Order: sequence, then structure tokens, then C-alpha cells
Amino acid sequence: MLELPLVTAGETLDQFINGLTVGMVYVLLAAGLSIIFGVMDVINFAHGELLALGAYFAVAITTAGIGNFWVALLVAPLAVAIIGGAMERLTIRPLYGRDPLYHILLTFGLVLIFVDAIELIWGTQPFRPLDTGVLSGTITILGFQKTLYSYFVIVMGAVVAAGAWLVLERTRFGLVVRAGSMDRDMVRHLGIDIDRYYTLVFAFGAFLAAVGGVVFAGRQSVGPGMGGSVIIPAFIVVVLGGLGSFRGAVAGGLLVGVVQSFVRWQVPFLEGLVVFLLMIGVLLIRPQGLFGSPEWHDPGEGGELLTAAGSGVLSTRRRRLLGGGMVAVLAIAPLGIGVLYNSYVVNTIVVDILIWGLFALSLDLVMGYTGLVSLGHVLFYGLGAYATVLFAVYLLPSIWLALVAGILVAALIAWVVGYLSIRVSGVYFSMITLAFAELFASLALKMPGLRAQINPTLDSLGLPTIPPLTNGDNGIGADAITYGLTGGPEFGDVSLLGEIHLYYYVILALVVGSYLVSRRLIDAPFGSVLQAIRESEQRASFLGYDTTMYKRRAFVVSGALAGLAGGLRATQNLGRASPGFLDWLLSGEVIVMTLLGGMGTLYGPMIGAAGYLSLEELLLSNGIDQWQGVLGIVFVLFVIFVPRGIVSIPSLVKQRMDSSSEAPPEGEPAEVSD
Repeated sequence: MLELPLVTAGETLDQFINGLTVGMVYVLLAAGLSIIFGVMDVINFAHGELLALGAYFAVAITTAGIGNFWVALLVAPLAVAIIGGAMERLTIRPLYGRDPLYHILLTFGLVLIFVDAIELIWGTQPFRPLDTGVLSGTITILGFQKTLYSYFVIVMGAVVAAGAWLVLERTRFGLVVRAGSMDRDMVRHLGIDIDRYYTLVFAFGAFLAAVGGVVFAGRQSVGPGMGGSVIIPAFIVVVLGGLGSFRGAVAGGLLVGVVQSFVRWQVPFLEGLVVFLLMIGVLLIRPQGLFGSPEWHDPGEGGELLTAAGSGVLSTRRRRLLGGGMVAVLAIAPLGIGVLYNSYVVNTIVVDILIWGLFALSLDLVMGYTGLVSLGHVLFYGLGAYATVLFAVYLLPSIWLALVAGILVAALIAWVVGYLSIRVSGVYFSMITLAFAELFASLALKMPGLRAQINPTLDSLGLPTIPPLTNGDNGIGADAITYGLTGGPEFGDVSLLGEIHLYYYVILALVVGSYLVSRRLIDAPFGSVLQAIRESEQRASFLGYDTTMYKRRAFVVSGALAGLAGGLRATQNLGRASPGFLDWLLSGEVIVMTLLGGMGTLYGPMIGAAGYLSLEELLLSNGIDQWQGVLGIVFVLFVIFVPRGIVSIPSLVKQRMDSSSEAPPEGEPAEVSD
């Protein structure tokens, strides 16, 4: 039976103080995140890395003997504020006026850069918590002991939050910032350099995050990945309180901290699930959050989503011939094993490109053609992997039936998630898909604990118990998945229907088939409606189309294809699925690939996947450990300068050449028309 421990008033108060302490760290992080969005409409995925930088700078200051905890608390946030200001000026400022999607994409690229930069400078080993001096002592209040540091965090967080609110609401700086968030051009016409104020706002948000990082470093060890571990809770906080609402960030941070503390104490196997369910519930019932956006926030419509459609220089016929030639090259690729390259090139690198290309293709259907930015698309990829493996484990070890099961499960969950998520739009849609993905990822980790709690009750009632479904961190795998085919033609030492090469052709056929089906859908009236929705959903609705229905159908097809990609990846992974298949960073990577290649084309994202993975392999083969940082730099440059992706480069070059040829010779005046 599921039993909850008996509690006392002292224990309850102790957990409440723990929750407030953690909540104040969330407040400091989420407040900066919310201010930046409320003023600048920028969703900053690199905000967690700014917190991590604050923590690492504090470690550097204290371990180098430059100063103690108090010096670090002042100096580290100022240093991070300078870095934040530079981020805004160099990378984010060129994107103002574009669709908010580009801010998300850009800051994800910055995450890759910051993570590798931190590991390059400080290594991969964690550091001990900071020495907080007298704050490490204990104090007795109402009969129980608590570290003085916990009370310090609560008081300091409250003071910093109150000071930030006063700056925004009671100073000239805050007045200009609030006016600029509503009408930037109007403020600029008044002779005020609003861009400089935006830089200061971003630096201020970075400062708050770094303060949270220093406080965090005083409680627990500092190590790689800490930024990624706090950014999802930070988004939960700002969504619960209301995107752009400072008061909401404070209330949401304290609420999440207290809820996490009590759930961890009373029902630890539900930790992580409750807050995501809370986030989903708030987004469905009240998307603007508990407090909503402040009155001075007016997000507007945003700029155009820059797809790569129509940016090519080749005719449709030539593109088809080129695509057919590429498929032919891939079909004979196994014949070069042992002659031109080893089997690793075909059975690992090329297979990875094909699977990720299919995953990116699936995302392009909803992002490039429908304008829906799904930050949780990894959910369907992971579900496809798990469903494929579980079918092979408990039913039949046939790869064909197992893959069908993965597709169906992913499509079913995509229908449910799409039915709920498409009620909201824009940033809220992105956040709710992320919440669903994190909910399932947490569930995959918690499943063994849930089984341990539920199975005794089911057994006592004479009901069937729940079999192992995920095995937590260990993952679950099938001993063997059969193809149902053996033998086949042989070319030298290469058997084209041998177990390994048969799998290669299975993937190639499924990926090419998926592309052809997707192309058929996009070329049909269904695809035309999707593109009309992307351009202007309101106009499409006025024309009589049920835009919600079309978006849901596209979401289901996209989820099914992502499930197929996950199933293929699981079978490539020796028939094993693990929580890593649901890591939210995979959603970021596939978004990078989609934009890198050129979204809105179907083939562009596949090219982006090939370019991304090929560059990764090149960097790794040359011993460059910071390959993610290099990829991040490349991606950031593409977002800023080549937002339509790789497939648009030939047209850009052609335009440049045409403009050069039309320019008059040097020293000769240009012709002036009447």
C-alpha cells in the first residue's frame, strides 16, 4: 500500500524553509529571464548558463585567494553582467524585428558555446560548495536548527527582488524601459537611445542570474550541466507566474521551490512530475499565467518566419534529378566498404545522418510549413524508441511490427498532445510542448519507483502488476530483433542482405519513403493550407478553413515520423531505449539542424542534419573536445547572417554576383533614369 510518513509541525516548517531557500534561487534566475522577455520579447535559453558562469566566477575568486564569499557575491555578478551586455549587442540585437523563434534558436546556440567554454576553462570535475564563513553556522528557531545561510538566502533574495522591482517601477530608467517595451520607435523619436537601454536590461537580467549562481554555489557543488539543470525549472516558474511578469516570477519561484520541497519529502517518486503537470495545467487554463503579463508589456506579432522555400537556384526537375542521384549514391554506399572507407562510415555516420534527417524532416512539417515551434518534439522521438523496444520485448521481436507500433504510439500521443497544445499559440505553444516532453522524460526515470509503490497494491487486489517499462537510467532493451530476411546477393566480402547491411537498406528505404510521402502531402491542397496558416492564420480562417484541425493533423503526421526516427535509432542502438532519448537538448539539436539546412523545404533540414553531424564527426576525429562550442559558433553565425539556411547560400551568391555585374565600372557614373 502507498503510505505517507507521519509529519510534525517542526518538520513541516523545516521543509517550508528549504522550499523558500530553493525558491529564492529560482526567483533570482526567473526574475531576470522574465524581465528580459517582458521588455525585449527574448526567450533566453542561455540564461541558465549565465547562472553557471556566476557560480564558476565565484569559485575562481575564492579559490584563487582574490576574495571571500562576500567579494564573490559582488564581483561575479558584475562580470557576468558585462558578458550579458556583450551578448545582447553582438548576437541578439541584429535579430530585433524577426520572429521570436530566432531568439530561441540563437540562445540555444549560445548554450553550446557556454557549456564547452566552461569545461575548457574549469574542466569537467565539480567543485566543492563555497565557504560561506559565518553563514555556515546554525541557528535555532522554534525548536529546530537550520543553517544561517538558508535564512540569508531568503532575506537577500527578497531584498534583491524588491530592489529590482523598484528600479523598474520607480526610476526614470524603468520608465524608459517600460515605454520602449510598448513602442520602441516612439521612444527613439523622442531622442532616447533605446538600444542602449535594452543592453542594460539584458545585463541586469544576467546580473540577477549570476547572483542566483553565487547563492547556488554556497549550497551545493558547482559542476558542468548546472545551467541546463536549472533552466527548465526557471521556465516553469515564468510560465506559472506569467511570461514577462516580474511579480509572477517571484510568486512562481517561491511556489515551485516549496512544492518541490514538500513533494521530495512526502512522495519522492513523484518529484519532477508534479511541477510539470502544474505547468501544463496553467498553460491550458490560463496561458498568461497566474499574474499575466504586466500592463506595459506588448509583445506584438513579431517578424516574418524566414523559410528557405523558393530560395533555390535549381529548377524542380534538376532538384529531382539531384535527389535521385543522391539516393543512388547512398544505395551503393555499402559497396565501398573496405575499398574507399571502413564500415563505420556507412553503418554509423551515414545511418546517423539518415535517422536525424528523418527527425528533422518531421519537425519541418510543423515548424517550417505550419509555423509551430515545438520545443518538445523529442517526446515523439523518445516514445517511438520505447514503444518499438517494448513491442519487441513483450510481444514479437519483428522489426517491422515493432516499428509500426512505435509509429502508432507516437501518433496517438501526438494527437493527444496536439489536441491540448494547439489551443495556445506562439511562445505558449513552445512552452507547453516542452512541458509535455519533460513530463514524459521524468516519468521514464521515475517508473521503477512508481512500480515499486503501485505493484504491491495491485497484487493485493489480485490485479495484474505493471511489468518493467523503462528501468529508469538503465534503460530497457530487446535481446534480438529479427528482420525476417536472410541471404541475398554478395559483392566480394559485402552481403547486401546480411544483418548489418539489411538494416542500412531498411533505414534508407524508410527515410526516402517518408520524404516522398511528406512531399506528396505538402504538394497537395493540405500543404497549401498549412503554408497559408504559417503566413497568416487569421486570413486562412477567414477563408473558411478550420485552422486548428489542419494544425492538429500536421502535428500528428509530424509526431508519427519522429516516432519512426526514434524507433530506427533504438534498433540501431542494439534494440535499447533509455531516458537519453527524451533529453530536451535533442529537441534543440534537431531545431538547429532544421534551421541550419533551411526550413520549409523538407530536404533542407535533411541537408542540415548531414552538415551538423559531418562537422561534429570532423571535429571529433581531429581531437577537438569542444566540438559543441564550434558547432554553436557556426549556428549562431547562420542564425544572424544566413537565417534561411544552407540551401539559400547559392541564391545569396547569385544575387551578390548579379548585383556586382549590374554595378557601373569604377570611375564611371551610374545611369540615371528619368
